[in-house]
Amino acid sequence: MATTEDPTNPQLPPVQALQELPQAQQQLQQTHSSILPQYPEMIMAAIEALDDKNGSNKSAISKQIESTYPDLPAAHTTLLSHHLNKMKQSGQLLMVKNNYMKPDPNAPPKRGRGRPPKPKAPVPPGTVIGPPRPRGRPPKPRDPFAPVASPKKKTTSGSGRPRGRPPKKSNTEAAPTSAPAAQAKGVKRGRGRPPKVKVFIQPNYLQNFVQSTFNALTAEKVRGATLVVSGDGRYYSKPAIQIIIKMAAANGVRRVWVGQNGLLSTPAVSAVIRERVGIDGSKATGAFILTASHNPGGPHEDFGIKYNMENGGPAPEGITDKIYENTKSIKEYLIADLPDVDISAIGVTNFGGPEGQFDVEVFDSASDFVKLMKSIFDFESIRKLLSCPKFTFCYDALHGVAGAYAKRIFVEELGAQESSLLNCVPKEDFGGGHPDPNLTYAKELVARMGLSKSSSQVEPPEFGAAADGDADRNMILGKVEAIPYFSAGLKGVARSMPTSAALDVVAKHLNLKFFEVPTGWKFFGNLMDAGLCSICGEESFGTGSDHIREKDGIWAVLAWLSILAYKNKENLNGGKLVTVEDIVRNHWATYGRHYYTRYDYENVDASAAKELMAHLVKLQPSLGEVNEIAKGIRTDVSKVVHADEFEYKDPVDGSISRHQGIRYLFEDGSRLVFRLSGTGSEGATIRLYIEQYEKDSSKTGRDSQEALAPLVEVALKLSKMQEFTGRSAPTVIT
Repeated sequence: MATTEDPTNPQLPPVQALQELPQAQQQLQQTHSSILPQYPEMIMAAIEALDDKNGSNKSAISKQIESTYPDLPAAHTTLLSHHLNKMKQSGQLLMVKNNYMKPDPNAPPKRGRGRPPKPKAPVPPGTVIGPPRPRGRPPKPRDPFAPVASPKKKTTSGSGRPRGRPPKKSNTEAAPTSAPAAQAKGVKRGRGRPPKVKVFIQPNYLQNFVQSTFNALTAEKVRGATLVVSGDGRYYSKPAIQIIIKMAAANGVRRVWVGQNGLLSTPAVSAVIRERVGIDGSKATGAFILTASHNPGGPHEDFGIKYNMENGGPAPEGITDKIYENTKSIKEYLIADLPDVDISAIGVTNFGGPEGQFDVEVFDSASDFVKLMKSIFDFESIRKLLSCPKFTFCYDALHGVAGAYAKRIFVEELGAQESSLLNCVPKEDFGGGHPDPNLTYAKELVARMGLSKSSSQVEPPEFGAAADGDADRNMILGKVEAIPYFSAGLKGVARSMPTSAALDVVAKHLNLKFFEVPTGWKFFGNLMDAGLCSICGEESFGTGSDHIREKDGIWAVLAWLSILAYKNKENLNGGKLVTVEDIVRNHWATYGRHYYTRYDYENVDASAAKELMAHLVKLQPSLGEVNEIAKGIRTDVSKVVHADEFEYKDPVDGSISRHQGIRYLFEDGSRLVFRLSGTGSEGATIRLYIEQYEKDSSKTGRDSQEALAPLVEVALKLSKMQEFTGRSAPTVIT
């Protein structure tokens, strides 16, 4: 029984491991906008306020509590029933004709069951009383000279069934029971690497987060609601899904939707929330997504959980703050005594729940998402491109959840050869690999595309793509009016602050609304909900549009294929095909090239990472000193004209997000960005983003590392990276 995680993003890990509480302390303390008294205290106060000599029924007590405390948890009805029953059993309340009342303090003590003991004769003074004889027949006297017998072996019946009457099977009534959650110091995590599986399977870790989430939501989003529970299929997902289903039933949820085998990509979850309608007209109000994004999976690797809202996007900070506060005070969680649901078979399982019927529906993971993609893209034009002998294609799912969609979309819908799919069978450990679609970890695709030292002599495909574990990130590789959905024009575009500024130049040229936001997809969601943004992206291989409220790796691949199909509509029967490289080089010729790289220093000592960031902030007010240091390192870099800590005011709700990364902006449009990416279970990650802008078309074809070398040297020495971290090289270069 485990708990707590701050779900600010797809891999937000829980709070620290929690300790069991004694049974006597199982009182739920809710933390919403105000601190509520414990339930026994509220019940006693309500009975006293009602002041009925015949006692008060549950309905009257509930109404009295609701009128006194308006900010009650969503599971109020269930919690009230539980505590009334508990107080009755302990003798704190009496129940007479369905009414509860306080015991009369002047009533004679209640005699126990059975015959009263006989009066004992008085014992004469000075009598020594020996210890009482134990129950049962006394043992026979033992021969002290007898040999010691060897211990008897336990025997079982031939059937292998243990002796004695078998226990009764539990029925399918989802009667809620409570179990102690535990109290821990609240630790609010930012983005960064999530905890290991071994952390999640500790007692009360997962359950704390789930119950804290239910307690943070309004009643209409829990009681009688429909929730989605699925993820990327990584290790521990299946047990976690069963736990969440049982907790949902106990908290009054009406139905839970689960993707077959527990598989739904993060973008598909968003699509299901926004698009799927149940047979009875039901719509989902939220989802628990089980994923650690692009981090590895397995018994000794990473696990994560987050909550998405009714718009399909990650929970906003107002909700995640409530969840965080709840994890600091929660003392119990609710869970129903139900059998596990077979999530491998499509169908509906019905139970009786505390609020009425409770259903679990297992549905096809791909159908809703495929339907949405077909409404966005011209599948027929992409099919023509993929059927052209001159165009070859390769897609690598890295054994992540994208494999559940790849065959359906690329093979069955678009006619690609099945041999064009790599690693498209989802596995709990991602085949032992790291499901991060970059040049370091997508080794097989990189080799197939002819970009590695071990590449074969076979002609590489024209187009290659890879997805991460939960299929929201992507990498596009190529031999280095198109989308119907955008036929009415773009509402606006946005990028996260560390992402390359190439989008800024295009937006200015096309006179489009442009937004620069902090890292985190929820900031894009606000813009999309307000109708201000159509396309957005962040540097960690994440792009998407306003069709859902998550980044979408498969959408990105289909978008590129649509562009290629549009550019080649006259070339499929003859002539040279327009390639990804042709499109990119044309972009450089028009807008200039943004040479870009990211250095990740993972598992750095947290205090050392903070000292490095403080050093960079301290330098910012003295740009003269900064430029003197920079020129002393390399004379061929531009002048620093601005330095700050990025701050964002949301144009929709006016909220302000501070300390979102340290920026050094250069006169020629180049940038250095330093960002601390959370403090995970194994230290902090420092991300260094280096961007060199080049407008001279004669210099846009240089090797990236060569073009970036001067800025890289300045960044490492200006920040004193090795001095603070002890690292002579980054963990990963992207």
